[in-house]
Amino acid sequence: MAIINDSGCRGEVKSLCIHTNENNDITTVSRDSVNVSFAGFEGDSHTGLTRESCVRVKKQYKKGTTIRNTRQVSVVSLQELQSIAKAMNITTINPEWLGANLCLSGIPDFTNIPPASRLLFSSGAVLVVDVENEPCKYPADIIDNHYPGSGKLFVKNAMHLRGVTAWVEREGVISINDAVEVHVPTHRRWEF
Repeated sequence: MAIINDSGCRGEVKSLCIHTNENNDITTVSRDSVNVSFAGFEGDSHTGLTRESCVRVKKQYKKGTTIRNTRQVSVVSLQELQSIAKAMNITTINPEWLGANLCLSGIPDFTNIPPASRLLFSSGAVLVVDVENEPCKYPADIIDNHYPGSGKLFVKNAMHLRGVTAWVEREGVISINDAVEVHVPTHRRWEF
C-alpha cells in the first residue's frame, strides 16, 4: 500500500471571481480580492453554510434535502484550462465561463488533488478540497457564445480537468497573485 504524504506544492492565484446570477447563467465576475467567511465568498450566490441537495448527491439524499454546503467554492487550474482549450482546438477558456471562483497556476494535476487536502493562502484563508467538479453542459453553452459549435466538445475534453469544489475552513481575504500552498493529508490508497 502506498502511503501518500503532504505535498508542499505551491501555486498562485491568477483569477478570482464571484457568481452574482446577474446573467442568469453560470458565468462569474472578476474581482481583485474577496472576503472569505465560513459561509464562502462574500457576494457569491453559492455562499452559505448549508444548501439543498441536488443531482450530485441523488444517491444519498432526496432532492431538496438541506445538507452541509461543501460546494462553496469552485477552483480550477490555469494549466488545465489551457489543456482543455487545446484539446477543443480553441484559443482559450476563461475561468469565468466555467463559473469558477478561483483559478490557480503552478499546481500540477490539480483536479486530482485528494479530497480533504488544504489550500493555504498567503493571506491566512484556508479552503478544504471536497471533490472533483465534473464537467457539465452549462459551460459548454457559454463556450458556444465565444466559439460557435465548440461547446459540444467541452464535457469530453474537460473530464478530470474541470477542477474541484471546496469549502472554507479558515476565514480571511484572498487576492489576485496571492501564493497558495497545497497540504495533502497523509493517507493510504484505498483499495476495495
